[in-house]
Amino acid sequence: LWHFVGGCQGSCPPTWIVAKMIKFILMVNKQGQTRLAQYYEYLTVRERVTLEGELIRKCLSRSEAQCSFVEYRDYRVVYRRYASLYFIVGTANDDDCNELAILEFIHTLVETLDKYFENVCELDIMFNLEKAHVILDEMVLDGYIVDTNKAAVLNPLYLLEKHSQ
Repeated sequence: LWHFVGGCQGSCPPTWIVAKMIKFILMVNKQGQTRLAQYYEYLTVRERVTLEGELIRKCLSRSEAQCSFVEYRDYRVVYRRYASLYFIVGTANDDDCNELAILEFIHTLVETLDKYFENVCELDIMFNLEKAHVILDEMVLDGYIVDTNKAAVLNPLYLLEKHSQ
């Protein structure tokens, strides 16, 4: 997504910026405790705590029969529950957002975590937070999904483990 910001009068060229697709990714347990949080735009700690608290309450209070897409403040939020964890992805609230693609990304992320941890659970995320972040960082760069191939995503982690022995 390219958005025109504007230029100056005269000879300087117009300025274009890229709007990030994903603003944040959260992994939250059923009690509402954040187990992993990754932000792709700057928010103060106070803003993050407020955002997480309100958004988690909103997502956890919804029934299974309700849609997995929610509009919250300036975000379009897509979430999915797998076992005891909620995976919450916040995107820009615009018409260019493809909620089904984000839902598919969440599923691919869970499959990748499952492949690495052999049936991922909340404890795997808690005790291997850095590995969970490596997997996420291999899949998402600066708010953009860059790789969804499970083998390619996990290969750097396997190499790190191989060389650390």
